[in-house]
Amino acid sequence: MALAARLWRFLPLAHGTVRKPWLLTGVAGSWGRDCTWRLRGSEVLGNLGAFKRSLLFSALSYLGFEAYQVFSQAAVVHAIAKVFRVEDILEQADYLYESGETEKLYQLLTQYKESEDAELLWRLARASRDIAQLSGTSEEEKKLLVYEALEYAKRALEKNERSFAAHKWYAICISDVGDYEGIKAKIANAYIIKEHFEKAIELNPKDATSIHLMGIWCYTFAEMPWYQRRIAKMLFATPPSSTYEEALGYFHRAEQVDPNFYSKNLLLLGKTYLKLHNKKLAAFWLMKAKDYPAHTEEDKQIQTEAAQLLTGFSDQK
Repeated sequence: MALAARLWRFLPLAHGTVRKPWLLTGVAGSWGRDCTWRLRGSEVLGNLGAFKRSLLFSALSYLGFEAYQVFSQAAVVHAIAKVFRVEDILEQADYLYESGETEKLYQLLTQYKESEDAELLWRLARASRDIAQLSGTSEEEKKLLVYEALEYAKRALEKNERSFAAHKWYAICISDVGDYEGIKAKIANAYIIKEHFEKAIELNPKDATSIHLMGIWCYTFAEMPWYQRRIAKMLFATPPSSTYEEALGYFHRAEQVDPNFYSKNLLLLGKTYLKLHNKKLAAFWLMKAKDYPAHTEEDKQIQTEAAQLLTGFSDQK
């Protein structure tokens, strides 16, 4: 309505209608005392067609400018709304994750699986993986979800190579896929996994989880069975390798960054000290793992394993 009102004053009079003399500048007329050109009604009517065309052109030009402003403002508002919308989704997703609402989180994020936002995509990769690990998920569904998670993580990394979380979850998902692709693929993927964990730590040295996962990588290859080592040497000139000392360094570093952040880090500190034949420190960390408040199913499993290992200590005495 405001636009129509502003345009109305540009429209010419109906044919044959004469009002008071128009005050226009720059057209033929008689010179007045107020230094404006007075155009008589008869002169307007004398060249009404040209006058109408001139006013119509002005009106259309004005309309185009107004439309441009309206659409430009709408585009800005839409862009701002889109930003806030993604932020709202991420906030809701993080709340559901912290609350342990795995299925609700997955249902929320799968609505936006075509998103181009890296932060949303890596969270969807994580949610897909978490659903795959639920006890009620069938083996067939688990495999589909594992590959689905990898695809989301890959897209997240493509959208933002500076996202430490995208690197971290891409590495985790590649590791999961290796369980379905055989020992050769699993060993070959190990180099890629290590590279992305290291990149995640480089981008965010304060992320205890990335450091912890690098420790697991070292621990895994330190305890690799002899037959797998033999296969690795046959397939690769320099197969991946590590030591328990390296693993211990990463687990301690993760604990320094964020003390008691994860029950599994406590458990692996205890298990690594066992591998290094330091029972005193092993018992210290295993006790911390056993006493860790159980918020998840994994926490409960870790409590059980830590208690069993500590019982083994008592049996040996």
